[in-house]
Amino acid sequence: MNKKILEKLLSKDQKISQRKLAVDLGISLGKVNRDLFTLKKFEYIDTNYNITKKGKDFLQSNHPQRAIILAAGYGMRMVPINTEEPKGLLEINGESLIERIIKQLHTVGIKEIYIVVGFMKEHYEYLIDKFDVKLIVNSHYENYKNMYSLFLARNYLKNSYIIPCDVWFKENPFVNIESESYYLFSKEQVINSKWKVQPRGGVKKISSKESGDRMVGLAFLNNHDGKSLENLLNKANQIPNLFYNFWEEILEQNRKFILKGKIISSDSFKEINSYEELRDLDYNSSHLQSDSIKVIENVLKTDLNGINNIKVLKKGMTNRSFFFEHNSDKYIMRIPGKGTDELINRHNEFETYEAIKDLKWTENILYLNPNNGYKLSKFIKNAKNCDPNKLQQVAKCMTLLRKFHNSNIKVNHRFDLYKQINFYEELRGTTSAYRDYDEVKERVKKLRSFIEKNIKREVLCHIDANPDNFIFSKNQLYLIDWEYAGMQDPDIDIAMFAIYAMYDQQKIDELIQIYYCNQCDLITKQKIYAYIATCGLLWSNWCEYKQSLGLDFGAYSIAQYRYAKEYSKKVLNYLGE
Repeated sequence: MNKKILEKLLSKDQKISQRKLAVDLGISLGKVNRDLFTLKKFEYIDTNYNITKKGKDFLQSNHPQRAIILAAGYGMRMVPINTEEPKGLLEINGESLIERIIKQLHTVGIKEIYIVVGFMKEHYEYLIDKFDVKLIVNSHYENYKNMYSLFLARNYLKNSYIIPCDVWFKENPFVNIESESYYLFSKEQVINSKWKVQPRGGVKKISSKESGDRMVGLAFLNNHDGKSLENLLNKANQIPNLFYNFWEEILEQNRKFILKGKIISSDSFKEINSYEELRDLDYNSSHLQSDSIKVIENVLKTDLNGINNIKVLKKGMTNRSFFFEHNSDKYIMRIPGKGTDELINRHNEFETYEAIKDLKWTENILYLNPNNGYKLSKFIKNAKNCDPNKLQQVAKCMTLLRKFHNSNIKVNHRFDLYKQINFYEELRGTTSAYRDYDEVKERVKKLRSFIEKNIKREVLCHIDANPDNFIFSKNQLYLIDWEYAGMQDPDIDIAMFAIYAMYDQQKIDELIQIYYCNQCDLITKQKIYAYIATCGLLWSNWCEYKQSLGLDFGAYSIAQYRYAKEYSKKVLNYLGE
């Protein structure tokens, strides 16, 4: 049944011939005859080709009235672009993805548009004035997937399109009349889809061994299905874990896909999920030239085509980094994370890397900017982090740490532990979330004189001696990421390793004896305990500051505070205080 004929008949101001319908709609006269016969059969028109009440009701109930654009996500795979602009505002041929979608919606008369924003939400604000859209703010975009975004827009699902912000359609995918609800699939076969569209539009679930039709992300919901999905989202709100899924998960009910499937060709759209996909679609896009890409081009003497296989590395506590390949080599580009400028002196870091550049067991630094913290380094192949629960690996890490300390490398800056505690307190700016914080801090302060009295020497220390920063690669062990390094007592690195590994006292004692080759005296052991308490308070404050920026480190945060509380008591008991 041709919906466009029905629309044409509704808007006619005079009798329209079958021939004129064929010309206006660009279809054959025979198809016009067949479609008119079907419309009469369903009683949408009468024998004189006048549209009936049933036909008008059909058009009304299947006329898209609004659209919801999902644009809250971080877009992890878009590094390095997503450090400067959210995905929806990436430009293709001089036009942002989201503006193109809005203009396509306007073409078919849809002006009621809701955009769910989160990451860099302020960048979308101008759309309110330019297109009279409404913004819905998703404050949980970092944790939940887009099902939560759709939940926030659940009141606008009836007769609505649902649209991802990162899809570029060659032709306008929206129309004035939709005959039924649907979800859009592509003919492309992919292994991460469990659905396949059948000839009549049904969507069949397939086995995990099969490839399914690619899910595009666009859908239309009529009045009935919009209400049904709203009810499902309200139920999902009672089970918050569901919000960790993409919204398409809710379309599976009782192992069945609740919408019809609609297929488009794979060359009629592009989903922009990565730097390389943007480059392939528009090589001249202004967003391809980020500061970090310019660094890579200059250092490696290459261009955009020489930067391939970009992948986000695990989101670190301090930085965002991405992996890429150039020719046959692999590299890591570090981009400082949120709030990092407050935490780290990049000029001190630069001095440290200059001091250790001749060591064979640190990362190979090709570029380090002391002003913005951008760092380009060679990727360590076949790498794995130290497992703190495997004593054989820990022993090798302590041997390397002892070797480093004995090299007596010096720099002109010092890591002042107590000064840093006060600094992090100032950064968090509010009272600590821990009710007995003042009492615990007072105990930690009492340890200072004991620590300073028993420092035997100061050398360059790593400070951030996290097991994750000890990297095994074949027969080589590396110690990487020297952001916090400075002059200090070598025993501080032992304490740092222990609290990062979240060791209990038995494992801490084993670690101390491994470093000291079973020759650690009681005073030194108690001093390391004192460092554990003091460093625990340091990182506890660091975590509270980071939490004020929206970052959460889970059990690690509480563990650091427990070290401060419990080990300050141990040492003060030993000292008889």
